[in-house]
Amino acid sequence: QLQLVESGGGLVQPGGSLRLSCAASGFTLDYYALGWFRQAPGKEREGVSCIGSRGGNTYYADSVKGRFTISRDNAKNTVYLQMNSLKPEDTAVYYCAVVRSFKRLCSTNRSEYDYWGPGTQVTVSS
Repeated sequence: QLQLVESGGGLVQPGGSLRLSCAASGFTLDYYALGWFRQAPGKEREGVSCIGSRGGNTYYADSVKGRFTISRDNAKNTVYLQMNSLKPEDTAVYYCAVVRSFKRLCSTNRSEYDYWGPGTQVTVSS
């Protein structure tokens, strides 16, 4: 059974940091492209970052470029999203998702993603 589970969300003050994890079970995560998305109340789900299959590209939305870093830990079958210099506008539910095919060049086109985690809440507030 293929499953993705996010963790690491929480409440943080502006300027703070969080590291989100996306742990996979039932498949080898390194083979697939993975994306991080977020959805704030009343807004559409938007792509934040993605990483291609097996050493493929990384991509960041302009709103998070220079502050967020996506990375893999293949031994743990996990992908991370390190979030620094957090802003109130980063507040959202964050989701990880996987494209069910080998895709070295990732994108944050939601329609390409086949499996989604349940999400983790990130709140940036003083």
